[in-house]
Amino acid sequence: MGAIIAGMPATISFARGAPSLDIVDIEGLKAAAAAAFVADPGGTTAYGTAVGYVPLRTWIAERHEVPPEHVLVTNGSMQADAFLFDHLVAAGDAVVVEKPTYDRTLLGLKGRGAQIHPIELEADGISVDALRALCEGGVRPKLAHVIPNFQNPAGYTLSLEKRHALLGLAREYAFTVFEDDPYIAIRFAGEELPTMLELDGSRGNVVYASSFSKTVAPGVRVGYLVGSPELIKAIQLIATNTYIAPNMLAQSIVYRFCVDGGLERSIATVKQALAERVQLLTAALDRELPEAEYQAPEGGYFMWVTFPGGTDVDALFAAAGERGVVFVKGSDFVLEGGHNALRLAYSGVTADQIDEGVRRLADAYRSLAPVAA
Repeated sequence: MGAIIAGMPATISFARGAPSLDIVDIEGLKAAAAAAFVADPGGTTAYGTAVGYVPLRTWIAERHEVPPEHVLVTNGSMQADAFLFDHLVAAGDAVVVEKPTYDRTLLGLKGRGAQIHPIELEADGISVDALRALCEGGVRPKLAHVIPNFQNPAGYTLSLEKRHALLGLAREYAFTVFEDDPYIAIRFAGEELPTMLELDGSRGNVVYASSFSKTVAPGVRVGYLVGSPELIKAIQLIATNTYIAPNMLAQSIVYRFCVDGGLERSIATVKQALAERVQLLTAALDRELPEAEYQAPEGGYFMWVTFPGGTDVDALFAAAGERGVVFVKGSDFVLEGGHNALRLAYSGVTADQIDEGVRRLADAYRSLAPVAA
């Protein structure tokens, strides 16, 4: 039960896609910071270059089995996204996104004047049939943005069959697949799948992005791109003109955290905690909100919840807020629609908050029952 503060319940937030403090390896990060200053005080404190902290860049390249020239390390994966959009997307260019998709992706593309084509997201990923129909109808996408693993906001994963099919369409219609993959390491159920970057080999149809925000800590703001050397060189120039170099201090600490074993320990902790939270969340939804439809994710931070048609999630958002529970409305993740859906982030709530949070959400829903019926 949430604590009562000045007559109001303490807020339980299912809104933020970030790990709760109890699963962040604070001591490991402190040790990594100390080790970074001992091992490489010059590189840790210098400006560096736009490609990022060179040892970390090399480590990432080895993980993806590519030469370092294929990698650029950035201040978070959102900046990697922004650089890629700046390089590839001009006003009027057709860009495919999933429906729903990450709200910041929509904002970034709209801000660049892209012609956005949302393609329905199914339980096994983007509808490849709908994308093929779009292309056959004459649209020629410049870019297809896909979050393949434990998608934000839905929590769905792109199947192996669809990964191959999407790459086939990219080759046939000459568009780039932007594989935005910050959640790949946080799989706690099911079978691990190869990335499209791996499946594509040296064909150059895929640009890959990921982040350490979900596995180390969001505050480090370290992400990266993997692509062809030509693309990385072009984006390096944008990075140079933007900031000369990204945050060497943060990247040096992340590097020490990785090579000293902290990353694997952190991933294990996060996966165990999130698996437990998904079990608690699904049990609470089944018990308190049997009207709600969802697919339990096999990893990541998010669950997409759909209510019966006619449910007013704007009103539910307000009613839930009055009861001290918050979430993100489904309409935030689409250009239109989404009014009977919401995203629940279970990463930032502790296990003991989940039952109470869902109970409050159910109480808010019941208060709107005549409207939602």
